[in-house]
Amino acid sequence: MSDVYCLLDALDHADRSNVDVVLATVVKVEGSAYRRPGARMLIPRFGQAVGTVSGGCLEQELVRKAWWLTESGEPVIRCYSTAAQDDDDLDEEGAELTFGLGCNGTVHVLLERREAGKPSLLDTLLHGVRASGQPAALATVLSTDDKRRVKIGARLGLSALSRMSEGFDCEVLASKVQADLLATLERKKSSRMIYESGTCAVEVLLEYIAPQRRLVIFGAGNDAQPLVRFAAELNWQVHVVDGRANFARAERFPGARHVLVEPIDQVFDLKAVVDGAAVVVMTHSYRQDRHWLKSVLACAPAYVGQLGPKERTERLLHDIGAGPAGAQVHYPMGLDLGGDTPESVALAIVSEISACLNQRQGGMLKYRKTTIHEATQVHLTALPEPLKVAGGGRN
Repeated sequence: MSDVYCLLDALDHADRSNVDVVLATVVKVEGSAYRRPGARMLIPRFGQAVGTVSGGCLEQELVRKAWWLTESGEPVIRCYSTAAQDDDDLDEEGAELTFGLGCNGTVHVLLERREAGKPSLLDTLLHGVRASGQPAALATVLSTDDKRRVKIGARLGLSALSRMSEGFDCEVLASKVQADLLATLERKKSSRMIYESGTCAVEVLLEYIAPQRRLVIFGAGNDAQPLVRFAAELNWQVHVVDGRANFARAERFPGARHVLVEPIDQVFDLKAVVDGAAVVVMTHSYRQDRHWLKSVLACAPAYVGQLGPKERTERLLHDIGAGPAGAQVHYPMGLDLGGDTPESVALAIVSEISACLNQRQGGMLKYRKTTIHEATQVHLTALPEPLKVAGGGRN
């Protein structure tokens, strides 16, 4: 999800430049596809698009037709097939276009216009997640049998701080979707729901919006520089901390959000920085490593890695009396990729962090027994009463 925050920056830039855009969002995938639901792409009327919704096969088609397809101002969903057969390119709205790539997948893309200076619910929700560091859940209507009750593109957003609605005027549906958004926040996984009421069915994507990943690096040596670069390329929020002012300088780490000089003999509010973050300890100073590792293990990081030989780290853990907490430390940290340059080490470290945070083993995909991407779960639920528009009678 990290690319969604690059897209948020692009949305803000479009507002400042007074540029209207079309937002393309992958909302459903059937079979094999490069990107998953939630992948987004920003298409200005003039200029270069930002983001991707595929491996490169659909972007040109979307740039060419997005503004024409949304000419009415209403959101539309376009279906693209990557099957091998040579079907005709049917250009009416909602038709399935076949690209003959042999990937045997179908990608459903929601296209919606966004006027400059008029932030949508999505903008507000993403800004809230970035500012608070707390996740959110977003519901988007994909299809409906009765557009009088709810329209394609209607949204409901939920976070720990707020509840937002945009086009969700049906109280019965909104109440059920809100309950399912709470469950989405608990599961931390996106899903697709089909709500049925009599002869009416509404399909909704429930999307889990994770906060931007954070990486805290204790150690501002030269080998930390490629690690910061790689993490910044992944759009992680990077903090570099060192007690040595001659190393911890912002100009040495242009990709870092913060570069902090924090001597180990001074009080530092570590918990606010470390909780929920991936942490790497690599000062090359035994005294500093001992201090920072002990302090980090007293917090709640999502990942802890210690640079150096196994014997050195075991001595560190013994000296600080880590006990059971030491079991969460990755040492020697990094995947076994080979290479001994700073860039090779940084690649191994950022790869292991990514694998751990994604709950993967980091092995070769050729040996994986299941699909690369976990399929979005689809659930069917019946509403307790017929749909009706707020303030109106039953239809």
